[in-house]
Amino acid sequence: MAADDNRGMEHTLDTNGVVRLAHWGVIRARGADAARFLHGQLTSDMLNLGTGRAVPAGFCSAKGRLQASFIVWAGEADEILLAGSASLLAPTLKRLSMFVMRAQCKLDDATAELPLHGLAGPAALALLGDAQPWECRRSAAGTAIRLPDAQGVPRAMLAGTAPSGVTPLDADTWRWLEVSSGVPVIEASTVDQFVPQMVNLELIGGVDFKKGCYPGQEVVARSQYRGTLKRRMFLFDVAAAAQPGQELFHSADPGQPAGLVANAAPSPAGGSRVLAEVKLAALDQGSLHLGAADGPVLSRRELPYLVPMETAAPA
Repeated sequence: MAADDNRGMEHTLDTNGVVRLAHWGVIRARGADAARFLHGQLTSDMLNLGTGRAVPAGFCSAKGRLQASFIVWAGEADEILLAGSASLLAPTLKRLSMFVMRAQCKLDDATAELPLHGLAGPAALALLGDAQPWECRRSAAGTAIRLPDAQGVPRAMLAGTAPSGVTPLDADTWRWLEVSSGVPVIEASTVDQFVPQMVNLELIGGVDFKKGCYPGQEVVARSQYRGTLKRRMFLFDVAAAAQPGQELFHSADPGQPAGLVANAAPSPAGGSRVLAEVKLAALDQGSLHLGAADGPVLSRRELPYLVPMETAAPA
């Protein structure tokens, strides 16, 4: 199943402006041990985070399945901030707090104090100029993070006060850009479904294979180095409403699911754009369908990065 191009669709959008990211929230970790504590819980290096760069990261179960995903950056002294899906903020905060024990680290919900805004197009460039993806810059308004482009559109996330005089951006447009960027966000409906590599987390810099232990590290490392990964995340369009957690089915094997929707957003031309984890074998031929074997057909689109098409090692 070859990837189609995206010509035409992105040109129907007004991709300049700012929008409040109500579907995101912020967890704050404060204390002398905040970095060390999170280093032992997340898939990315927290000890060398620095103040000028954000990193994507995952929080896994002992079985290596993602419980949440974050964009992480350093705040004030002894403070680290984690932006993730609002649908998982409370349970993730509770679960992380269980592991703090004697560490000098306090976790709290900082969403109200640090509201998140998305900026796209010229608005993002006005805020961050020539900043590279995942670069952070602080100002009186807050911390701005340059996100990877989507469909050639510059994007930024601002934790703080939205800039004045900037055109409002439609929330569905931002969600479509989020999905198009190929950066996965674990949501309530996809908890415990994916090893990080299944949603390409390591391809966007969200897994450090040289760092110390964290929950599920052995499973994640084994998936990386033993050639056993049979599933990856790809970008699709479908002429129907789609939701995270929906199953995909393949025309050649309609009796069992061939994949799972990770993220979805309404498309400007109707239907949805989705990031979906699928069996690599399901991309060779035939068709993928949303929700049922006779459901709407998915059309594959190009991701902004290359996905290795590895196959399982011989038994």
